[in-house]
Amino acid sequence: MNSYGSFPGARPRRLRTTPAMRRMVAETRLDPADLILPAFVREGVGAPVPIGAMPGVVQHTRDTLRKAAVEALEAGVSGIMLFGVPEDAKKDALGTAGTDPDGILQVAIRDVRAEVGDELVIMSDLCLDEYTDHGHCGVLAEDGRVDNDATLERYAEMAQVQADAGVHVVGPSGMMDGQVGVVRDALDTIGKEDVSILAYTAKYSSAFYGPFREAVGSSLTGDRKTYQQDPANLRESMRELALDLEEGADMVMVKPAGPYLDVLAKVAESVDVPVAAYQISGEYAMVEAAAEKGWIDRDKAILETLTGIRRAGAQMILTYWATEVAQKLGSARR
Repeated sequence: MNSYGSFPGARPRRLRTTPAMRRMVAETRLDPADLILPAFVREGVGAPVPIGAMPGVVQHTRDTLRKAAVEALEAGVSGIMLFGVPEDAKKDALGTAGTDPDGILQVAIRDVRAEVGDELVIMSDLCLDEYTDHGHCGVLAEDGRVDNDATLERYAEMAQVQADAGVHVVGPSGMMDGQVGVVRDALDTIGKEDVSILAYTAKYSSAFYGPFREAVGSSLTGDRKTYQQDPANLRESMRELALDLEEGADMVMVKPAGPYLDVLAKVAESVDVPVAAYQISGEYAMVEAAAEKGWIDRDKAILETLTGIRRAGAQMILTYWATEVAQKLGSARR
């Protein structure tokens, strides 16, 4: 017998009935402009070098990096984050290749700036780990620990040469205490007040960085637990956030993204500056590996992970899928 009181009056499923309905009521939208492409450029290679643990990602030559920047721009991606990979012979204890005006990262910045001008936001990794023979993100003291304040002096130099090369945004990523303030002062001292700082505010000591170490040819032995954050901690991130903002950060970032969506949401709720999240190499590699095995639908999984990061509060997402996803989003709207 049918009774008016026996069926639900509220039926949320009504808003899920068709693709058009679901699209109309979607609370979170992913746009090409939300995406930033991390890219590696390697010194002294004549052809792109595939990264084994990151299928589809390469260490670029200078020429292919320029082409990748143009492709990202044409797809609607907002920015490109550059990482330099110097020749092994140029690595030393102080990471001097990182402050050489003719070092690979500074050359790459000039290349990309000449290619795309101001149409694509050019960002640069501001850290020493790619350039040191020990693989740490700073200068080592006699006891083998990273010397925070000696490292800050190196970061100031790095900021200045990257700004001179034409970068729009520097990303101090070494998790040294006071790094944002020192970098801001260094930039302002040389008249580069317009160069922005994307602070790696919450950068965790993560197991998911593994493929990245291959991507940058890292020489690291041991770990970075004395300066990167403990995955167990959230309040510590909020303290780092307050310090970075006080020191002049223009934008803040959580890294990795997927395992730290709670941190990302907390940061996004607490600030009035743009918030970024970095979907790192291990996150990328897991999806690609599972898709290669046929265990998941690759394209759907990529969009789901990025939508989740966006939903948690990231206005900008650094992802190795940036150009590919931007192209597909653009095609879907035409």
